[in-house]
Amino acid sequence: MSRGVLVTGASRGVGAAVAKVFAAAGDRVVLHCRGSVDKAEAVRRELPGEGHGVVAADLGDSAAIPSLVEESAAVLGRIDVLVNNAALYVEEPVAGSRRIGHPIAETPYDEWVAAWRRTLAVNLEGAAHLTWCVARQMIDRDPADGVRRGAIVNVGSRGASRGEPDVPAYGASKAGLQAFGQSMAVALAPHDITVTSIAPGFIGTDMVAQRLNSPEGDALRAQSPFNRIATAEEVAAAVYWLASPASGWSSGAVLDFNGASYLH
Repeated sequence: MSRGVLVTGASRGVGAAVAKVFAAAGDRVVLHCRGSVDKAEAVRRELPGEGHGVVAADLGDSAAIPSLVEESAAVLGRIDVLVNNAALYVEEPVAGSRRIGHPIAETPYDEWVAAWRRTLAVNLEGAAHLTWCVARQMIDRDPADGVRRGAIVNVGSRGASRGEPDVPAYGASKAGLQAFGQSMAVALAPHDITVTSIAPGFIGTDMVAQRLNSPEGDALRAQSPFNRIATAEEVAAAVYWLASPASGWSSGAVLDFNGASYLH
């Protein structure tokens, strides 16, 4: 039975790969993007099947989220699966400086505050507000025959446990997202809605191609004893499984997905 799936941050990278794996299984997908509508539309055109759509919204704006859910539900009929993938990773180099990110010893206070506000507004608060809107829709609308009432998958990060010294707001936001997911797993279980999280390590996307092709690339690959990094397709396949009926008893779990590069 075809499900309605909303994937945030789906114009490229992991989000695009997630959209493709759901569509390949016969599901209908709405690809969310913040502003890259052309890129999201290009991904949509590659998806097999029909009933897909693109919706743009800034997850850092809480007022925009109810409309995002309403538009997505109008395309899909009902949102059966939510994948909270969209995230900010504030690492812009500062003019005249070699600093990347917002390490505490080198970042002026106003830039520190701005980085935290921007990151948490999207990565944690935006995902939380979106989850509220989608979960309420899942509760209020009956699913199609043969479809579980709902599944929510949060894309966290290895950095939630290992730490992110250069981008601490990112690491903290992902730790918060994973903890939020566990709270929601308990809160939504009586409604037959599962909530899980995946915590990937380094992923080979177009955003990091330059780093992988630089002298730093060998060190990044060596973080895993497999001497490579994950592909977006591998992460997407795991997300798909977490949203499947077969994984229902894993609700509340955080899946470490880092090629044994960080164990805890």
